[in-house]
Amino acid sequence: MNAQQSHIKLVVTALLLGILMSAMDNTIVATAMYTIVEDLGGFDQIVWVTSAYMVAVMAGTPIFGKLSDMYGRKRFFVFGLLIFLLGSALCGLADSMMQLIIFRSIQGIGGGALMPIAFTIVFDLFPPEKRGRMTGLLGAVFGTSSILGPLLGAFITDSIGWEWVFYVNLPIGLISLVLILVFYKETLSRVQQKIDWTGAATLVGAIICLMFGLELGGQAYAWDSIQILSLFGGFLLLFFLFIWAEKRASEPIISFNMFRKRLFAASNAVALCYGAGFIVATVYIPIFIAGVYGGSATDSGLMLMPMMLGSVAGSQIGGLLTTKTTFRNIMILSVICFVTGLFALSTLSPDTPRGWLTVYMILTGFGVGFSFSVLSIASIHNFEARQRGAATSTNSFLRSLGMTVGITVFGIIQRNALTNRLADTASQAPGSLPIDSEFTPSTEALQQLPPEARELVTGLLADSITQAFAWALVPAGLAVFFVLMMGKERVQVNKKPAMSGS
Repeated sequence: MNAQQSHIKLVVTALLLGILMSAMDNTIVATAMYTIVEDLGGFDQIVWVTSAYMVAVMAGTPIFGKLSDMYGRKRFFVFGLLIFLLGSALCGLADSMMQLIIFRSIQGIGGGALMPIAFTIVFDLFPPEKRGRMTGLLGAVFGTSSILGPLLGAFITDSIGWEWVFYVNLPIGLISLVLILVFYKETLSRVQQKIDWTGAATLVGAIICLMFGLELGGQAYAWDSIQILSLFGGFLLLFFLFIWAEKRASEPIISFNMFRKRLFAASNAVALCYGAGFIVATVYIPIFIAGVYGGSATDSGLMLMPMMLGSVAGSQIGGLLTTKTTFRNIMILSVICFVTGLFALSTLSPDTPRGWLTVYMILTGFGVGFSFSVLSIASIHNFEARQRGAATSTNSFLRSLGMTVGITVFGIIQRNALTNRLADTASQAPGSLPIDSEFTPSTEALQQLPPEARELVTGLLADSITQAFAWALVPAGLAVFFVLMMGKERVQVNKKPAMSGS
């Protein structure tokens, strides 16, 4: 092995560690969330722990993608690592739910650089015939991190404390930082471009208005209140300003010209839909296990393993198939599994055997796993090097947008379903249920209820979660349409592969 090949392997290792850290963070937090809520309170703010991270990721992703095209991948990958590590340290120090939400936003800013730039560096380093295998590897690490995350998160939460689910990022990130600083010698042909700050500001502002409107509506303020109407009005105004700015910008944050390519447009639409559907399963399966089955954080972590093992298999298989058949053919298999898995999850009840839940999760994870590798390759297909950062970040942005909107909307559906049913039950039979509509169904609180009341509450919790799964079938169904629109393009293998950018 010569020095150049050794350096490339170390660079890839750094990228894999960065993805491992950022992806593992999501599943660790999901597994530990029940314990965090019991410690910090704020069950009604639980969706914002995830949403705040996702909003920040969306804010950073397109900007970092464009900056990496202009000034190089290395410096902004390093910047993303540093900000992510800072956010992780602060999250571990949080002593209120509001502080945790703010610090998760800082994490998200750094996370917005890691995933898209990592995939772009791989495309810079490797020729087409090796990209499928490498992106499959990145996607598999994404899935593996999701397996390691629940296990590590469950162990840490039960034995040390939930704060350490954030501190564990520090050694991983520091190793990645050292490797990328020392061994990635970037060769960049710089092209003079301009950052579309107007587009970035209006897009982020529009998303923030939409998220606050959805989160506060029906809770802190009535849906027809001036506060909520103003937020939705601000969203519409900023969104139209964003479209206006993008059409006038010489180098837009999200180029509408890219969407003229059928494969790019369809792939990004699928990523949006997959993000909205899959985040619901990731967040609410641990809550279902802990709240309905009565398991601990360790049980939640172990029970997430099948879904993540399925995603690893799907990512690897999808990456390998990109040189053998069309992107659409691969994603047809993916979306069939994904829709079937979500439908099965929507049928869960307290009486569902855990074995069947395992099968449902494997199917869901296997279906979504293809998207980690296949959609990343498809979205960047046929773009020049100077556009790859923007293309990859657009795909990551839209997946994050789907996740953010999905967890907010479906989180509201689940929360409202639970609180309304608790209120109805308490009002119909006063005194028979020693709780009210503000009851938080934590493990400790459930154990303190009489057996009949506990059974009733767990049934209501299960119904509210499966209702969220049922609504998640809407974006999953839309994904079927967009998959069919992907066309017949596939990876064309070069006969004279040559590495670059070492």
